[in-house]
Amino acid sequence: MSLETQIMEQLKEAMKAKNEAKLRSLRAIKAAIILAKTSEGANGEISADDEMKLLQKLVKQRKDSLDIYNQQGRADLAVKEQEEIDVINLFLPKQMTEEELKTAIAAILAETGASSPADMGKVMGVATKQLAGKADGKAISAMVKSLLSGQ
Repeated sequence: MSLETQIMEQLKEAMKAKNEAKLRSLRAIKAAIILAKTSEGANGEISADDEMKLLQKLVKQRKDSLDIYNQQGRADLAVKEQEEIDVINLFLPKQMTEEELKTAIAAILAETGASSPADMGKVMGVATKQLAGKADGKAISAMVKSLLSGQ
């Protein structure tokens, strides 16, 4: 079942249940999918990888907004962003724990032969491809830095 079909089904359920937070989130996902499908060169279709990237982008945008709202003391808006993040995460693969991430990056370090912080670019290229959708880019970067610096 495609992401768009899943979203439409969930949208109907959210409307029936009058779940405002879920409705708001699902509508945002639907709008992003439609925008991606109608963008230049998309031919009315988007791949599963592009769908995951789209969802990750939506979560990142909301996390950035959440940070800003928390800094400005706007708890009312921060709650809405967190609700949307929770709903969007339902459609993303389960994120790796810190321990799983450390193990995966250690394997990538061994595979690439990286041993110093100068090898960061080489490791990040492999890590972001292998761990796409499973871990946040910032978390991957921080773990690679930590392991390469020997901490």
